[in-house]
Amino acid sequence: MKRLMTVLMLSAAMIAPAYAALKKGDVAPAFTTKASLAGKEFQFSLKDALKKGPVVVYFYPSAYTGGCNIEAHTFSENKEKFDAAGASIIGVSRDSIQRLNQFSADPEYCAGKFAVASDLDGKIADSYNLSKMNLPAGFKDTRGVVVDHEFTERTTFVVTPDMKVVATLSSADDKINPAQHVEQSLAIVQQLAKAKH
Repeated sequence: MKRLMTVLMLSAAMIAPAYAALKKGDVAPAFTTKASLAGKEFQFSLKDALKKGPVVVYFYPSAYTGGCNIEAHTFSENKEKFDAAGASIIGVSRDSIQRLNQFSADPEYCAGKFAVASDLDGKIADSYNLSKMNLPAGFKDTRGVVVDHEFTERTTFVVTPDMKVVATLSSADDKINPAQHVEQSLAIVQQLAKAKH
């Protein structure tokens, strides 16, 4: 019963109103941070990634939690379609780089196909006007490990090489589930690719 109440409280917190995430037409803040791809740490730069085409910047609460596991798995399953549209993917959470090294390599989730970045202090999320959520003490991930950081609301941005946000997908505003973040962002980058040709 206690676990059910915790899940219900967490679910309610995750659909709480955002404080006005960046919208279509806004300039996406550039950022550079530690990231992991297939368990290997590197410096991710949004500006560098945008030189190759659009970037799907998706913020998620935490590695190894229900919806985030689904979202990462769905992105990994569709990675080739994003590649075909000339788009790249970066997941951003408040997880430590150590947690992300595991998550990025895990064949059940990121599967080494795309990078996930650490926003430990929340500055990147703040620059995108995303709200944060505090967790109940002792909250555990799907592996039974205590999550020791705040959550950032689940929001996906599609950013074009001119640093413009062309779409914002928010679970709070749009009531879309984690897999739909992937499906809708894929449809957007595919439209961008068609318009380019």
